[in-house]
Amino acid sequence: MQDHVSPRRVVIVGGGFAGLFAAREFRHSPVAVTLVDRCAHHLFQPLLYQCATGILSEGQIARPLRSVLRRHPNVRCVLAEATGLDAADRVLYADRPDGTRLELPYDDLIVAAGVRQSYFGHDEFAAHAPGMKTLDDALAIRRRIYRAFELAEAATDPEERDRWLTFALVGAGPTGVELAGQIREIATRTLDREFSAIDSGRARVLLFEGGDAALGSFGPELARRTERTLARLGVDLHLGTLVTRVDDRGLTVRSRDGATTDIPAGTVLWTAGVQAPPLADALARATGAEQDRAGRIVVDPYLTVPGHPEIRVAGDLMSLNGLPGLAEVAMQAGLYAARQIRHSVEHRTAAPRPFTYHDLGSAAYISRGRAVVKRGRLEVSGVLAWLIWLFIHIAFLTGFRSRLGALPTWLIVFLTGNRRERAFTSGALAPHRAGRPT
Repeated sequence: MQDHVSPRRVVIVGGGFAGLFAAREFRHSPVAVTLVDRCAHHLFQPLLYQCATGILSEGQIARPLRSVLRRHPNVRCVLAEATGLDAADRVLYADRPDGTRLELPYDDLIVAAGVRQSYFGHDEFAAHAPGMKTLDDALAIRRRIYRAFELAEAATDPEERDRWLTFALVGAGPTGVELAGQIREIATRTLDREFSAIDSGRARVLLFEGGDAALGSFGPELARRTERTLARLGVDLHLGTLVTRVDDRGLTVRSRDGATTDIPAGTVLWTAGVQAPPLADALARATGAEQDRAGRIVVDPYLTVPGHPEIRVAGDLMSLNGLPGLAEVAMQAGLYAARQIRHSVEHRTAAPRPFTYHDLGSAAYISRGRAVVKRGRLEVSGVLAWLIWLFIHIAFLTGFRSRLGALPTWLIVFLTGNRRERAFTSGALAPHRAGRPT
């Protein structure tokens, strides 16, 4: 039984969009909130590729959770990684970085732990083809991109030089398209005339997609416009192509007709597929919850786990009616989950309404002055879409300081091609672990 003298205990797992928006909703509620996150910062994940390619700094896309929530005295932030739970006793287990185990009792639990990169059963690819889900991933990719040009400059063998000037990306969704466009802009504008032995503009960017279109979720017309834009930028798009091997020398791809091709490449980046973190499996075992093919938790229309109304799942980790893993979905789901708890605490008697997602549209930045935007039947591309993209991302960046810093940075890159955030460490590239949840 809940102790009615003590505040209701709400534990939130994950400081992404869903977790942060849920925590904020409790500001004036008589609840004690514990926000558990393994990184202790809120990451504006849609702009990770801009950190990876040297446009924005880490501080412009990530803010400490304690700073974001400093005006929420009823929220306690805990640096730890949730690993499991006892659903019967309502206790969440989490591991601190020093290895100590935490037991966090809860009356209500919101699981918004995000997802990680999926290599479709080939986790060995991760050591040579990093994904991009965390700040560490973005910085590792930045190092790989800019180091490749330096190694090409130093190479004396023409074949080795060409290998370092070849960038292969797997997956032509928004992240793959955005990264491909940015690497070509780096090669043709940012690094133009900076090297003496190589022409950076000769860098090849290969984009492999197993489906029939780039940005297929945006519809056939915007997909065609995207493909034309990529071609003008110099990106080689290969549709209907599957990757069967990745190592430190490149990759092997298989086309629709079954033919395989070995492609030497100095940099391979993985931008295809997501899967649930181990916490989802632990949650399913503890509650009997159903999981979809990606391991995400299937929830009812109220975002609760069937049979456990005290447990709600929000954000990318929830599986409901085929909703996409978008920031807007996560924000709305986090708010909804928190409001249902708040209404219960306030003893509201009205029956709750099922969660309804209000589609705000999707946007993808391709290159300078080029983007695509889709909302319902509205489909926009080109400069107008880029301006819409700019407004959306300025509006959603967390904190005034982030907004103020990003706008002039984008203006400088747009007008001059100069990227200020190009610093990278020169140490050996350690094997990359499969993407972890955000």
